[in-house]
Amino acid sequence: MFRAEIRWLANGPTLKMEGTLVNDWAEEARLLVTKEVVPQGLIVDLSDLSYVDSMGEQLLKWLASVGAEFVAGNVYAACICERLGLPRLGNRPTRRRQRHGRTGEENSATQLKPIQGTA
Repeated sequence: MFRAEIRWLANGPTLKMEGTLVNDWAEEARLLVTKEVVPQGLIVDLSDLSYVDSMGEQLLKWLASVGAEFVAGNVYAACICERLGLPRLGNRPTRRRQRHGRTGEENSATQLKPIQGTA
């Protein structure tokens, strides 16, 4: 199963693809993008793709060649981008998420007190 749609968001046109990008579905996605003129500043969201075959990879490389930038919201999509050399939107190092209300300055190791053992 495959689904593709172009959403016109505040940061530009976004091609959202979901499912398996294979064979004829890759061609359908290309036709959707080229229905008129390829939108300038196109963002391609790969976050909900579950599989990409060689035809899908060709489509992604073509999209990159016409100036698209890619969003990879999961490990699979990030690996696809890295392997194919696709330009990622906002590709910069990110800080680890802070959990359980920690401020980041605290270190759990510094909160522990040494236990004095009895011999």
